[in-house]
Amino acid sequence: MPVRHLYLTRHAEPDAHGGLTERGVRQAVRLGQRMSAVPLTSVLHGPLPRAAETARVVAGQFASQVPVTERDAVGDYVPHVPTADQVDPEFRAEALAFLADVTTGEAARGAALAAEAVRLLTGPEQGEEGIHQLVVTHAFTIGWLVRHACGAPPWRWLGLDHGHAALTVLRYSTDRPPTVVVFNDMSHLPDELRWTGFPPGMTL
Repeated sequence: MPVRHLYLTRHAEPDAHGGLTERGVRQAVRLGQRMSAVPLTSVLHGPLPRAAETARVVAGQFASQVPVTERDAVGDYVPHVPTADQVDPEFRAEALAFLADVTTGEAARGAALAAEAVRLLTGPEQGEEGIHQLVVTHAFTIGWLVRHACGAPPWRWLGLDHGHAALTVLRYSTDRPPTVVVFNDMSHLPDELRWTGFPPGMTL
């Protein structure tokens, strides 16, 4: 049965100039070592330097060459800006305040890229064999794809936070709904490299 295994990771910890910190490089190396056991068919990354560098470091840990490709659809954007009536009343004020600075143009561009990400990355793979795809992206895009897999309302990409170089795995097959295999898994990272990229007070 053709199955799509989608491995989502947020870029490693960035520095002030858009590249990776020393800790971020270590995170990416550890992620690459973990993913080296997976029969990956492709690595996709967004256009920003922190995502591209993470993808290069990760792919550098593989014994064999895997195609690494840049795609705008896995870049950094706001995937959906809800109207007030689309958000649960309990969380409406906070959600709308968080998105208040998103311009009309940014919202339109984000919605188009989010739709392209769903088209490009979700659903069972066609053909006789399955695929294993690694996507080096950003927290909002991961939240959007997890929300889509769960069939949650569009605004519920909000609140699905993701750590740097953590791993989320989605599985798509023809015999069942999309499966969230793991979310925000940091088991490949030592304690000192975990929970970066989270707001204060949200680490364990």
